[in-house]
Amino acid sequence: MPKIYLLGGENVLRRSAREINLKAFQDAAQTPNVLVFPWARASFDKKYGKRKLLADYFLSMGAASVDFAEYAEAENLAEKLEHSDVVYLTGGQAVILTERAKKGGLDHLLESYKGVIVGRSAGALALCRRCITTCRYNSKVHVAEGLGLIDITMKAHYLPHKDETLKQFSIQTPIFSVPKDSALVCDNGCLSAIGKVYLFQDGQKQAFTKGKL
Repeated sequence: MPKIYLLGGENVLRRSAREINLKAFQDAAQTPNVLVFPWARASFDKKYGKRKLLADYFLSMGAASVDFAEYAEAENLAEKLEHSDVVYLTGGQAVILTERAKKGGLDHLLESYKGVIVGRSAGALALCRRCITTCRYNSKVHVAEGLGLIDITMKAHYLPHKDETLKQFSIQTPIFSVPKDSALVCDNGCLSAIGKVYLFQDGQKQAFTKGKL
């Protein structure tokens, strides 16, 4: 399994999680080739507004190249992945990303990927077995299925005002809650936190630092 960084969120314009991204890049290669998947919103694709912003950001951290995997050109995925050192999954809507990844066979390709994977927000959620999402229209919280590369349930953009709801959900399954600018890292079955990460389990909340799947 590749080393995976689950980033709870980031203000890309301010590069607020630069140190986490930099660590992921350094884990992959001295000057990594980065492949970005802007698949988490139907409107992204070639109109993805942060394309230049992300490319400039990653190049400033020492990336040798920054390429974008277009959903409409999914047949070239295996070749693009073979020539990349870092896969980066953008934010957006986890359900859309999960559906597209399964339809395009990306889920199976990532299982055997040899580089480092970074998922931000929805990109992180989609990599997990299940994720906790909040509807933007009515603020209802529910559980959605992900790709299952990591067998956990995760909440991104964690804020304390959702604690009681997360405690209720955690009676059925443990939930890793990751705030913006923090990350949960999975490496060979070992989990570790960068920044503040919380584990909700059996209706209780505790700070998480490290553990095993």
